[in-house]
Order: sequence, then structure tokens, then C-alpha cells
Amino acid sequence: MSNELDLRDYFRIVRKRIWWIVSFVLIVTIAAGIYSKFVIEPVYEASTKIIVNRASDNTTVQQLDLNEVNTYIKMIDTYKEIIKTPAILDKVVANHPEFGLTSEQLMGKIKVSSVNNTQVMTVIVNDLSYSKAAQIANAVSEIFKQEIPTLFNVQNVSILNEAKLEPAQQPSPVSPNVMLNTIIAFIVSLMLAVGVVFLLEYLDDTMKTEADVEQVLGLPTLAMITRMGPEEMAEAKPSESVSIKQAGELSRVTTGK
Repeated sequence: MSNELDLRDYFRIVRKRIWWIVSFVLIVTIAAGIYSKFVIEPVYEASTKIIVNRASDNTTVQQLDLNEVNTYIKMIDTYKEIIKTPAILDKVVANHPEFGLTSEQLMGKIKVSSVNNTQVMTVIVNDLSYSKAAQIANAVSEIFKQEIPTLFNVQNVSILNEAKLEPAQQPSPVSPNVMLNTIIAFIVSLMLAVGVVFLLEYLDDTMKTEADVEQVLGLPTLAMITRMGPEEMAEAKPSESVSIKQAGELSRVTTGK
């Protein structure tokens, strides 16, 4: 006898507890959506772009040197690390006490990225307030522009665009992503519910149907005793109005004269 389940058995197991699965998934999904929408504080993002180039020379026309450009491109990774060091962040904290942040806290709010094969860096700041995030991004970019010539022999650092302190439209938070969190909660809760259903079925070794008896014992079912409810029991009782006659009663005997 094989204990392996075929596809029909899997559907049968899921169908038997389908309402439990649906209820569990709905509760978890709705709870995740409500938690993401109303409990988690929204986080806003502001960014600036910085380009690092060689010093400009207005007196002579210099020929484009690809090797020099490639050198600057490779140096972008170094600049990305420098901008998050105390050499830059300590000065930001000292020059802008209104932020109320330490260098370590400021470092946790900053991300620096770059586009491949370009000399452009993007400074990204996340904060609970968009206005504060924009101010921090602009301050970090400005301090970097001032300090990088003293750290490297670089004289041409330009800020391509600053973060807008008062954008035309109200910026949307980058976190939490309510839709993404809800979808993840739906998928995870569905997998968890189905896994629990199969685990309960695996741990349940009781026999409930004729098919269970035949599967376990390998013998056909000859008879079964059904469970009767109170109404069925009442219908099965003999009526009190019916009189039972016994053999030999005189009411059934007649005499002829």
C-alpha cells in the first residue's frame, strides 16, 4: 500500500479547510495593510547630484584625455566613501546644529550612489520630514564641495542640482510601501496557511471516512454506523398512540351460537 498523495488528495486537503485558509490570509493581509498605512511613520527622500571633474582652463583648449576621464570615473567609488566619513559629516554637524544629529546618526540617513561610467554622484537622504531631508542633502553636498579640494587635488566640483526645499507637489514617502507590504503579507500568509493545513493533515491519524478505513486496513467496508442527531432519534422512536396486540387476546376471539 502506498502512502504517497496524488494531486486529488492535495486538493481534497485544501478544500477541507479552505475557509480557515481564506480567513487567515484575509486577516493577515488586512492587518499588514493597516499597519503599513497607519502605524509605520512615512519616510521621505531628497537627493542632490554632484559632478567631479578636472579643473577648467580658460586660457588653453585642452584635448580630451580618455585615460584622465577613466581615472575620475574610478575615483567616484573613493568619493562615495569619503562623503560618509567624519571628515565631511563632522563639519556638517558643526555648521548645522539645527539638524540635531550626530555624525553617526547623519551617516545612517545618507546613501551615495553613482551611475556606471559617469562622474556623477547622487547623495540621497532619508528622513521623516522631506524638508529636513532636503536641507541635509544640500548641506552635505556643499560641505563636500568645499572640503574635497583639500583632500585631493581636485578643483572642479560642481553641484548639478540641489534638493528642492519646497517642491511644487507634495512629495510621496518612499517608505513604507503599502502595496508591496500587502502583497508580501498575502503571499507569506497563504504559504503559511497551506503549510499549516498540510501539517495538521499529516498529524491527524484518525479514520473518519470509509476511504480512510480501506486505505489503512486494505479491506472493504461491510457496514457503518451513522451518528444520529436529536431530531433523527425522535423520529425513530415508536409512537405512543400505537397499541401492541398480543396473540391470544379475547378481543380477537368470537363464538358462534
